[in-house]
Amino acid sequence: MIKPQNQSTQGPTRREIIRRSALLSAGVAAAGVLSACGGGPATTRRPAGSTTPSSGGVLRIGTTGGSAKDSLNPHNPVTYPDQARVLNLYEPLFTRDPAYEIEPLIGESLEASKSGQVWTLRLREGVQFHNGKTVDADDVIFSLRRIIDPKDPGTGASGLAMIDPAELKKIDARTVQIGLKSPYALLKDQLAQYALGIVPVGFDVRNPVGTGPFAFESFEPGGQSSFKRFDGYWREKAYADRLVIIDFPDDNAKVNALLSNQVEAIDNLPLSQIDVVKAAGAQVLVSETGSWTPFTMRVDAKPFSDVRVRQAFRLIVDRPQLVAQALNGQGRVANDLYAPFDPAYASELPQRHQDLDQAKSLLKAAGHADLRIELVTSTGIGSGAVDAAELFAGQARGAGVTVEVRKVDSSTFYGDQYLGWTFAQDYWFTRGYLPQVADGSLPESPYNETHWADKTFISLIKQARRELDDAKRTELLKQAQKIEYDSGGHIIWGFKNQVDAYSSKVTGFVPDKNLPLSNYQFRRVSIG
Repeated sequence: MIKPQNQSTQGPTRREIIRRSALLSAGVAAAGVLSACGGGPATTRRPAGSTTPSSGGVLRIGTTGGSAKDSLNPHNPVTYPDQARVLNLYEPLFTRDPAYEIEPLIGESLEASKSGQVWTLRLREGVQFHNGKTVDADDVIFSLRRIIDPKDPGTGASGLAMIDPAELKKIDARTVQIGLKSPYALLKDQLAQYALGIVPVGFDVRNPVGTGPFAFESFEPGGQSSFKRFDGYWREKAYADRLVIIDFPDDNAKVNALLSNQVEAIDNLPLSQIDVVKAAGAQVLVSETGSWTPFTMRVDAKPFSDVRVRQAFRLIVDRPQLVAQALNGQGRVANDLYAPFDPAYASELPQRHQDLDQAKSLLKAAGHADLRIELVTSTGIGSGAVDAAELFAGQARGAGVTVEVRKVDSSTFYGDQYLGWTFAQDYWFTRGYLPQVADGSLPESPYNETHWADKTFISLIKQARRELDDAKRTELLKQAQKIEYDSGGHIIWGFKNQVDAYSSKVTGFVPDKNLPLSNYQFRRVSIG
């Protein structure tokens, strides 16, 4: 545990919050009790028409899951709490706005040479770290080298594998020349990932310093972390004096913490409790995203090492039923492809539908007519995941497959066996196609949960990365998607709306195609 610097105004501890929320019953009963009481803190509202933000107060956020492996490492966020902390402590060179358009942050501009192998990065003037130092070219070079360090690579290392660390050169205090091992067409997209925060030379995660709107105070892995407003922030300063992020491995405790006014907002509201939360006077935030919660099949492990089994499992899925029931209608049917907002998205491929007879035939041909298999899931994966697992188990019976759903807690799911489960689930947020491939679909990817390593696919991706012509690159990416569509290890059955909830006494949350709770941009949130 990193010891707190000052906790005098943080409010109740995580343990107290969970203990108090446990006193409330879950589900409809909780809403009924609170509504019958005729008010309480959860039903406090601003005056009608009031949208003027106000400064001050402690903003408490309940985030899904977390574990003792939680981290403040800007370059290796895994869980929702990790991501929430990273996005408030640090900032990358570029980012995505709520409409998923790239916008500059610490980076002001990025220009390519004609060959696409040398890029010139210009930094924004006057951006300060929490320790008062101004960001300069040395810090950017240090950060990029830290991310791609082969001895301890960050989450984004595979996406930046084209960068030659020896060809990162300081031109002046605000200009960096980025030399690549080979041409790369979409470098700005890769640099706009949330796990690429810029940190000062000599950064130590035990005393984390970034440029974000909040500065570090305290951190307890799997528990609670606290941050104070950074008054030297280069953009509009945060409204809240302090930010407290609390891990909630249990959905009921998380919802009850909101309804009992122990937190001001929660991510990943269980979809079955949308009406409950509304009835209690809180607000529900719905964002249409490219997020997906796939079933993951290890292509290097039996039975999924046989492509016919993978194809059969994709035909078992009743996608509309999963969207209607597991997502409570909060989403849309997908087609075993990710990155729906990418210009190269292969929307022309035929929509896959449930076909139990064909699934049976494929399984019989593969020697698995009476297959039994375990499916590992967790509430820490996010809203709808466990429901989807149980629905899939029911659908599989129609193809003669027995699926035993094993529900584990978040710390177990994302523990030592993470990425090793034979058949499981996971969650991914909105990304462009090539950044998503870099994170999860190559042998060197940090989260290659399906152990996918198709040689033709890899060759196409390498060609696409180097191709500067948009039309030619799109054609290469469509070919790559066709291979994943035919034989990949993901069952991508739907794109889900991001559904979060917040107290009616706060303002500033808006729909966002990125991460939960308006991309965890808590500087914009005001407490009434």
